[in-house]
Order: sequence, then structure tokens, then C-alpha cells
Amino acid sequence: MSAGGPSLEQVPLPAGGQVTPPEQVVAGIPIPAINRIKLFSPTEWEEFILEWVDSLRETYDDVRRCGGAGDLGRDVVAFAAGSSEWDNYQCKHYDHPLYPSDIWCELGKVLYYSHRGDFTFPRRYLFVAPQGAGTTLLKLMRSAEQLRSGLVENWDRYCLTGITSTGDVPLSGDLREYVDSSDFGIFDAIPPLRIIEAHRRTRWHVARFGGGLPARPPAINPPDQVDPSEIRYVGQLLEAYGDHLGAAVTEPPAPADHPNLARHFRRCREDFYSAESLRNFSRDTLPPGEFEKLQGEVFDGVVEVATGLGHADGYARVCATTQAARMLPITAHALVSRLYVRDKSGICHQFANDDRLRWVP
Repeated sequence: MSAGGPSLEQVPLPAGGQVTPPEQVVAGIPIPAINRIKLFSPTEWEEFILEWVDSLRETYDDVRRCGGAGDLGRDVVAFAAGSSEWDNYQCKHYDHPLYPSDIWCELGKVLYYSHRGDFTFPRRYLFVAPQGAGTTLLKLMRSAEQLRSGLVENWDRYCLTGITSTGDVPLSGDLREYVDSSDFGIFDAIPPLRIIEAHRRTRWHVARFGGGLPARPPAINPPDQVDPSEIRYVGQLLEAYGDHLGAAVTEPPAPADHPNLARHFRRCREDFYSAESLRNFSRDTLPPGEFEKLQGEVFDGVVEVATGLGHADGYARVCATTQAARMLPITAHALVSRLYVRDKSGICHQFANDDRLRWVP
């Protein structure tokens, strides 16, 4: 023991006596999603709500973010499938649960602008806040008449000068009649935990909160007959085989005639469908563009091989290019934990399908 210092036995362990795991040293202590959303900026909160609402495609035909100047009191607007009805998701990112004073002006805006004819009265108007609605507001929202009375009582304080900067909006005449006759049962607040759970099923969740990708479903098996979606890369393979054999090849090689080419053709189709399966998996679990980033890495890794001059024929070019793809060390991509070797060679056939690579230049 050094003078004035503790011995190793005296150094305290973390709470509970547990040794810090290595992933915690890299990323820090995990923050639960319910706490993480409180750290969002107001803009990030609106984007988070947009991601969730936009995933409700069975409910909505169109989802738009209107937040910002000129939004007329609307943040995320969703139009019901097959009708002109719409719902508004009003985003409030405060450091406290919503109070009635936080919403009076918002109610005034939607009533004023719908009465004026800027838009129709919404089907539902839902407040979304990271700390939800407070007890007093929840109690008010359980009674449409109490909510209406509360707005009328508080109009002059929150709405008279707060709705628009162009002038006062007194609650009188036709507007008062409109407020008295409107359905206040459309107003509600959604608990944040319910939003997080629904967001968990979107392609955006892992990118925002981490936690790793779900298990990848098995790759699609190629159908016996070439699908129209395969026509171009299959055509390129047949050109490569013809270049190798010195004769035109118009049909997939038969095992009895060219067993090696037949096995190669089968593997190429399996690789292509594996890469297509990965594309679908990325579409369902990650934000747009992630699979294209992976394709970009593969293309950069194989393009010099694919366009090089040292290949005996098109078949040799295919084999050299796909072999180079399989050897690529993909380590820094979001899909790396779900990437198979055959995906990388399958991506080369995706390039051939799009004519980004040519086996017989």
C-alpha cells in the first residue's frame, strides 16, 4: 500500500459490486427510451412523431409535417385512408407534463382556422408530449363539456392575442357559435410509453434508440423459373457463359451439358435472392438509404476488379468480381451483424441487374 493511498482491496466496486461491462465503457450507461425522448429537441420530437405516424399506412394515405411558421396550429397531419378526414398530432416538448394552460391557444387555433375555412375541422386532435398530459388536463379531457367551458373561460387570456399576430380574435358572434357547436371529444393526449412501443415497430427505432437489429428472416429461395425482376442480370450471365464457351448461350446452362456453369448459375441466383432479402430487411428495420450505403461500399471494393483488363472472358470476370466482393471486410455498416458472405456477391448481381457492372464490356 502506498503512503496515503488505499490498497487494491479498498477500492470500491460500482453499485451492486458489478464490474462495468466493456460495451458500457464504449457507449456509456444505456438510457431508457422513456428518458431519452426527454432529451430530444422540439424538432427531433416532431421528427420522432412523424416517423411513428408515417408508419401507420393501414390507417393513413398521406402524412405530412406542418410544424413551423405558418402551420396554423398543426404539427403532424395525417389524412385518413380513402376519405378527406384528417387527424392532427400536436407536438409539445416541455420539461413538464402538459398543463391546461399549455393547450388553450392550440385549441383556439384549430377552432379559429377551421371556422375561417383554412381547413376542415379534424377528425381527431391528439397532443403528444414526452411527459404526457398532467392530471388536471387528463381530467378535463375526459369531459368534452368541461374542456369547452375551460377554453371559453380562458379565451381572453390565452387566445385573444395569441392565435395570430395580425390582430385580436375575440370570442363572439359566429366564432362563439362555432365553438359552442364543435365536437370537443376529438381532443385527447397519447401516453408517451404507448408512442414508444408503437415506434418500436418502425424502421426508424433502432437508429434512434439502439438495442441492435432483430433477427433476420431466412433468405428467399429462387423460384424454378427466372422472374422478370431477374432478366437483366441473368441475361448478363448468359452473355458471360457465351463469351467463355465461344458460342451464343440463350438459356440457362443444363447440368448435363455444362455442370460447372449450371452450378454457378444456381449459386448466382441464390446470392441475388439473398441480397434482395437483405434489401427488404433493411427497408423494414433501418432508415432509407442504409442498404444503398452498403451497396456503395461493395461497389467501391469491386469496381477495379470488374473493369480490369486481365480477365480471360466474361465468366472469369464474374467469378473474379464476386470473389473480391466476398473477401471485402465490411465492418462499419449498420447491417454488418446481419450480413452473409453471399449477400456481398449477390449485390454484384444487383449491380449487373441495373447495368452498373457489365461482364462482357
